[in-house]
Amino acid sequence: MTKHIPVLLDSVMRALGDIAGKTIVDATFGAGGYSRAFLNAGARVIAFDRDPTVATDAKKMCAEFDGRFEFIPRPFSHISDLDGTYDAIVFDLGISSMQIDVPTRGFSFRGNGPLDMRMSGAGVSATELIENTSVDELAQILRDYGDVKKAHILARVIKNAQPKTTFELRDLIHNPHDIAPVFQALRIAVNDEMGELTRALNAVPNLLNCGGKCICVTFHSIEDRIVKNTFREWTTPAGDPRMPTIVSAPFEPIKTVTPPATEIEQNPRARSAHMRGVTKL
Repeated sequence: MTKHIPVLLDSVMRALGDIAGKTIVDATFGAGGYSRAFLNAGARVIAFDRDPTVATDAKKMCAEFDGRFEFIPRPFSHISDLDGTYDAIVFDLGISSMQIDVPTRGFSFRGNGPLDMRMSGAGVSATELIENTSVDELAQILRDYGDVKKAHILARVIKNAQPKTTFELRDLIHNPHDIAPVFQALRIAVNDEMGELTRALNAVPNLLNCGGKCICVTFHSIEDRIVKNTFREWTTPAGDPRMPTIVSAPFEPIKTVTPPATEIEQNPRARSAHMRGVTKL
């Protein structure tokens, strides 16, 4: 299994500045790379993740940083359940190496396994999603979340075949350029990733202290568009007819960052990443 390497970690740490003694919400714990960096910098961390496989790592981190680390095994939209305000909320979006590289989880077409794709291990799997949606609905998923060309034709092929494994699905897709987008589209739909992101971002303004920062690292254009548009709304002056402000406090943008060539060379999965951020005024 490929070791998960936190993407744009140095850029995130520079954007956050001195966090010693501050409280950071790590909305996407994953393999714990961001949380560990925050803790090593002297912060207190509250971390969220719905993936049950990360519980062991979270428990070890809790013991290692006794009193400064708290783990909440829930989807990150549940940051809305938090009380009080915080110094930063950080999202490392997308999917991690530890999910992609385990064939039994069904996220990747590079290894054969059940067509599952559930981050939490609960709810409707990709197989069940295909079974329970119409051709039209499936085509909409492929268009909206994968920008798949000829989505309706491909949706009908998939629906008729009812694939049960990742290789069965992969082998139905004759255009190799469509394979990754189809897998991405189904994964996003299975896990309601865009709904989760929208609900979480809606909770952010009331959870940040003045001077608090929200940092998002995105990996594909759909989630990046949601983050970019949301931050644009937050940073547009009240009364500007182009973008009516919808939050209770103004924000200022943090410079958008993409990975340098050296990071992409070390970790090719970083190549599509963008770091966007805002500071609450």
